Amino acid sequence: MLRREVWRHFDYWLFGAVLILCVFGIVMIRSAIAGNEELAGSVQSQSIYVALGMGIILITASINYRTWSSLSRLMYIFGVVMLIGINIIGEAAFGSTRWFRAGIINIQPSELAKIIMIIVLADYFSRTADQPKNLLWIGKSALMTFGMVVWILLQPNLSTSIVVIVIWFALMWISGLPTRYIIIFGILGVTVFALLVGLLAAGVDVPFIEPYQVNRIVNFLFPDPNARHGETYNIEQALITIGNGGAFGKGYGAGTQVQLRFLKVRHTDFIFSAMAEEFGFVGTTLVIGLLVFVVIRCLRVAQKASDAFGSLIAYGIAILIFFQMAVNIGVNLNVLPVTGLTLPFISYGGSSLISLVLGIGLVESVAAHSQTLDF
Repeated sequence: MLRREVWRHFDYWLFGAVLILCVFGIVMIRSAIAGNEELAGSVQSQSIYVALGMGIILITASINYRTWSSLSRLMYIFGVVMLIGINIIGEAAFGSTRWFRAGIINIQPSELAKIIMIIVLADYFSRTADQPKNLLWIGKSALMTFGMVVWILLQPNLSTSIVVIVIWFALMWISGLPTRYIIIFGILGVTVFALLVGLLAAGVDVPFIEPYQVNRIVNFLFPDPNARHGETYNIEQALITIGNGGAFGKGYGAGTQVQLRFLKVRHTDFIFSAMAEEFGFVGTTLVIGLLVFVVIRCLRVAQKASDAFGSLIAYGIAILIFFQMAVNIGVNLNVLPVTGLTLPFISYGGSSLISLVLGIGLVESVAAHSQTLDF
C-alpha cells in the first residue's frame, strides 16, 4: 500500500521532461561531433549514461529522502575524501586534475560534490530552523561549504566552486538570512570582485586562480579581434553559429559551422550554439522552455514538501539546474566569461548527467514521500 502511495505522488511530468531533454541531448551530440572519429563513441557513451540515469531517478525516488539526513555527515566526509584523492591520484586534462579513470568510465567527484552539499546544507538549515540567524549560524554553514570548496579550487575548478557557493548562499537566503546580512554579503562580493580584477589587471598572482582562468577573464573583458585560437576564437565562432540559425535554423545536421567544425567544443560547452544553428531561435526557445519547466516543477515540489529538509533539497536542485543553464547560455551569447559549465541534460558528460539525474531523483523522492502533495 505504501509503495502504491509513493508512485501515486511521483511527478511524471518532471520525469518526462528530463527524459525528453536527455534524449534530445543524445540527438544533438550525434550531430555536433560532425563525423569526428575521435568523438564517435560519445553518442553510445551518452546513451548508456542516459539509460543508467533513468534507472537512478527511479531508484532514488523509491528511497525516502529523509534517509539521507542521517547519512549527511558520512556523505560529506566521503565527498571530501574523494576530492582530496583526486588531487593526489586523479587524471589531468585541460590544465586541471578532475577525473578518476575507472576502465572506460571517468568519474568527476566535483560533480557529485554539488549534490552532497545540497543534502548537507539542507540538513543543517532544516535542523537549525529555530536558531537565531546570526553570524554563528552563517559561520557554521560557511565552514562546511568552504571545507568542500577549497578542494575543488585546488583541482583547479573555479566554475564548480562558484556553483557550490551560489547554492550555499541561495539556501541560506531561503532559510531566513536577515536582510542586513544580504546587504553585507553584496557589498563584500562587489569589493572582492573589484579587488580581484584589479590584482589580475596588475599581473599579480592570485591564489586558486590559474593563468588560463585569468586569460578567460581578460579575453572576455578585452577581446582580441585578431585572435585565431583560444577562448576569443571559440566565442566568435559560437556567435557566428548562433547567428547562422536565424529564426528556424538550417535543419538537423545541416549547420555549416558545426559540420565543417569551425565551432569548437561543440558537443559540450558550446552545444547551445550548435542547437541554435540547427533549430534556430524557435527551437532553442522551446528547449529553454523545457529546462525552465523542469526548474518550475522542482520549485513546486519544494513549496509543497511536508518538511523543511525536503523543501530545501528541491530548492537546491532547482537552483543548480537554473544556474548552470543560465551560465552556459550566457557564455554562448558572450555575456559571461567561458566557464566550462555544461547545459543541463543536453551537453555531453557522464558525471555531469549522473549528478543531475541523481538530483532529480531526490526531488522525485520528496514528491513521492510527501503525502500532502497532490499533483
